[in-house]
Amino acid sequence: MRNVIFIPARYPSVRFPGKPLALLRGATGNARPLIQRSWEVACQVADISAVYVLTDDQRIADAAEAFGADVMITSERPRNGTERCAEALRMLDDEPDVVINLQGDAPLTPPHYVEALSGAMRDLAVQVATPVLKTEKDHLASLRADRDAGRVGATTAVFSQGGDALYFSKEVLPFGDRNGKSGTQTFHHVGCYAYRPEALRRYAGLAVGALEAAEGLEQLRFLEFGIPVRCVEVEARGRAFWELNNPSDIPLIEEIMQREGIA
Repeated sequence: MRNVIFIPARYPSVRFPGKPLALLRGATGNARPLIQRSWEVACQVADISAVYVLTDDQRIADAAEAFGADVMITSERPRNGTERCAEALRMLDDEPDVVINLQGDAPLTPPHYVEALSGAMRDLAVQVATPVLKTEKDHLASLRADRDAGRVGATTAVFSQGGDALYFSKEVLPFGDRNGKSGTQTFHHVGCYAYRPEALRRYAGLAVGALEAAEGLEQLRFLEFGIPVRCVEVEARGRAFWELNNPSDIPLIEEIMQREGIA
């Protein structure tokens, strides 16, 4: 399969304006912008034909070109990363078999998470795929601490026994109990997607659904309009995972990078 990675990045943000250019200091003490660290993850993924940063902001475009990324300038019309990927798809000369959306706020995404999506897309019945990570005790406690503090951050996923998504939420789902005795399991949704081109084109032609608007989660549009999303369980393999959603996440991510030796 010919797979391409798109990294959508926009400057405006209610919670964190200019987030793609936020500096993160790794184990060597070098500070590099978030968008560069996300691009470096994409460049480590096996069997990828091309990697592009997608943006409508010249500041982000200039920064990305400075560290060597291929940049596609999109319009200001896309309301989310999936719509931006759909617009960029139309700009390519050769249509790929799979488009992978690696969101620019997850610099701790291990390359094997993305490779797991490529593997799932070998099943031609899968139209959209996304990774989910089983939470351990400390991870789950961090998710709950964010919600208890009123911070909107990580997303959880619930899915059928066959692996197709039932729902995604900014709440910690399923509810379970605080002592972990209910037998329920919480899965952290990793903000990365693989799409068939036809699914991406269909998405771009659909209206924003009520659930998507309520949760602020773009992937819910697929579910609301009957497009299945396959949840692909990935293994941590000793790697901690967290997204940069709020300025308060920077120290946490930097501590993880330094602990794990990420330069």
